[in-house]
Amino acid sequence: MLKKLFGFDPTKHKVRTEIIAGITTFLTMAYILAVNPGIFSALDSGDNPMPTTAVFTATALAAIVGTLVMAIYAKKPLGLAPGMGINAFFVFTVCIGMGYRWQFALTAVFLEGILFIILSIFKIRELIANTIPAGLKAAIGAGIGLFIAFIGLHNCGIVVNNPDTLVTLGNFGDRATLLALIGLFICGLLMVQKVKGGLLWGILITTLIGIPMGVTQLNGVASAPPSVAPIFMQMQWHDIFSPEMLIIILTFLFVDLFDTIGTVVGVSMKAGMVDKRGNVDGVGRMLMSDAIATAAGAMLGTSTTTTYVESAAGVGVGGRTGLTAFVIAVCFALALFLSPFFLAIPAAATGPALIIVGVMMCSSITKIVWDDFSEAIPAFITMLMMPLSYSISEGIMLGIIMYVLLNVCTGKKGMKKISPTIWVLSVVFVLRYLEKSL
Repeated sequence: MLKKLFGFDPTKHKVRTEIIAGITTFLTMAYILAVNPGIFSALDSGDNPMPTTAVFTATALAAIVGTLVMAIYAKKPLGLAPGMGINAFFVFTVCIGMGYRWQFALTAVFLEGILFIILSIFKIRELIANTIPAGLKAAIGAGIGLFIAFIGLHNCGIVVNNPDTLVTLGNFGDRATLLALIGLFICGLLMVQKVKGGLLWGILITTLIGIPMGVTQLNGVASAPPSVAPIFMQMQWHDIFSPEMLIIILTFLFVDLFDTIGTVVGVSMKAGMVDKRGNVDGVGRMLMSDAIATAAGAMLGTSTTTTYVESAAGVGVGGRTGLTAFVIAVCFALALFLSPFFLAIPAAATGPALIIVGVMMCSSITKIVWDDFSEAIPAFITMLMMPLSYSISEGIMLGIIMYVLLNVCTGKKGMKKISPTIWVLSVVFVLRYLEKSL
């Protein structure tokens, strides 16, 4: 049954490992249950409020639906939930900045999901993923590692904002930051000792240590989930043919497309889910799962649902099949009723796990041909710009543009390396940056 449902092979995989992997990924993703409603709280007022309590339930339900599709249809160990960054675009740009109703923005997300399903049916997204050069694929995995390590460092307070130097070290005397440093040591030690489920144990131990330190705040264990009715299926169809709707749909589409491709490629490279040609195994089904999740999430009442880079945490402890994703979905279902308990796990406990996962992800750097600067420079730009721009998609776009420019200048040999798809993408990316600069 496990093989049929989740692609689980008892000769290659262990149920215990898949369960630990699923719980580990969930714990690194669980912050979205608090962060997403927090972002949407800016819309919970006025004559057209979007209730934050309903957004919490929609966030969990979108994660459950999307991850179940990934588990059963794609049979891969990836978790999905409303994406960070694009949720801020939804709230602060479309609704507050441009003045549109949240129903209008939800409609744009739903239509984006339908477009993604169409692109996936015709394998356009799969084509893009498979035609990314091998060096850039390796760089995407390493870049994501740097990106999520930076997220972990920032969430922990180890790295903080600085108006003069952009970033600097945080205050190690702060209790949360001190707890994060302790957690980083614990997680690192468990990984060095090769303890099974080391990251999960590290998160739980750090959470417990945080109780006497006053960082972990337990405010009950269980509560009934709030109703999603106020935001369920709240579409605004009369503006779907307006120029504004088209622009917003394309923006959602563009960001989600390359964030998802980057995450799928990077995590799959780490998990070894690639064929002999370096193409991601089952990428079409993974991208289709992501597309279905986006449309379903909009119907439930939340912003774009996407594949989470934190899935690398579960892959890092051995998750390889849809059973890992199924466990993630089950954890989100439990979180609906046990939100006080799950939300008590502090960022100081999950941040260290993200840093360790970043170390694991950077192993793909060895697959980059560093002696060939036409490969090495675009790869380095891709890796560097992901954390510095705080965007997986920006790193991919800048890397591809640099790849084309450098190889064009090397003559016929370099020109032969550029596929038609990469040519088209580079032109689109250049036009996008020109449009943004004007």
